[in-house]
Amino acid sequence: MRRQVYDIPPIQLEVTEHQAEIKTCPHCQKQVRAAFPDGVSQPVQYGELFKAQACYLNTYQLLPMARSCELLGDFYGHQPAVALIQEANQVVQAGSQPAIDAIKKQLCEAPVTHHDESGLRVAGQTQWLHVSSTAALTHYGVHEKRGQVAMKKIDILPNATGRIVHDHWQSYLTFENVEHAFCNAHHLRELTFITEQYQQSWAEEMAVFLLAVKHAVAAAALTADTLPDKQLLHFEQRYDQIVQQGLDAHPPPDEPLPKKRGRIKQSPPKNLLDRLDKHKPQVLAFMYDFRVPFDNNLAERDVRMIKVKQKVSGAFRTQDGADSFCAIRSYISTVRKHGLHVISAIRNSIAGQPFIPPAQLLPE
Repeated sequence: MRRQVYDIPPIQLEVTEHQAEIKTCPHCQKQVRAAFPDGVSQPVQYGELFKAQACYLNTYQLLPMARSCELLGDFYGHQPAVALIQEANQVVQAGSQPAIDAIKKQLCEAPVTHHDESGLRVAGQTQWLHVSSTAALTHYGVHEKRGQVAMKKIDILPNATGRIVHDHWQSYLTFENVEHAFCNAHHLRELTFITEQYQQSWAEEMAVFLLAVKHAVAAAALTADTLPDKQLLHFEQRYDQIVQQGLDAHPPPDEPLPKKRGRIKQSPPKNLLDRLDKHKPQVLAFMYDFRVPFDNNLAERDVRMIKVKQKVSGAFRTQDGADSFCAIRSYISTVRKHGLHVISAIRNSIAGQPFIPPAQLLPE
């Protein structure tokens, strides 16, 4: 009979002292000093693993800097100053830059990428977090603008060559170098709202239709990479029928409305119908290309963790702090998607050997 207890032995910091001898030449009296190991540059300093753990607590576990220092003190009996975490983050940001460059390059070349944006408080102002991601890559950028200006500055969408999945925000549609796919989870939420608030049958029928196509694609994907032509034609015709049913319920006014400056305000059902009518290929992109998902949940999940950071720690006090966090989080998220040990990857970036995501094989 056996019983096992898993526990942690007492932990304390280990101090390694490096001594450099100084020799004086007996002939010329010139002094020669031995070199310290690479990275040992201060009389007293923290090692790479301690810095990696400090960065990990703040940027991955999302603890505020003061609480991260307190935790390190409780664990190791030696509480560092907040400046240590700030320094560690700066070192990790610089060390992981080659990985960030590789992530951006691979996102530009990926056949399908996901994109989303969300508000972020930085230095007392509302800015915008922009995420671009795949199942293996994540890139975060923060900018004072939400639209094209920010997207061009971040410099992924202008160089993308595949299809981008998003929530039909107009700024994405200005990029003509890519193909587009709309998030149908957004459409389902809008259709549910219209069904409940406006009691319009076409909205419920469209929701049922989209889910039916989703299930058909999931079943076909087990053995094929496309739906049969006959089934595609059936789905296309059914889609057109439902849209037309909705348009018939919203006929244009008999007499032209007096001209007003700007766009004429429409009801939510009519706005959605116009989008479904105009952007049928983007709505049904997942039906034509099995690499395209039904929704944009991947990007939304990637955004969620940054929002959690803001809820836990509050706003970013400085622009540099926000930029540093986004860079490090891009690196960590990508490391995590590859199933690697996060603290080891952070330590490697401090040592100048960051994890570089391998290039994804693209279909011929």
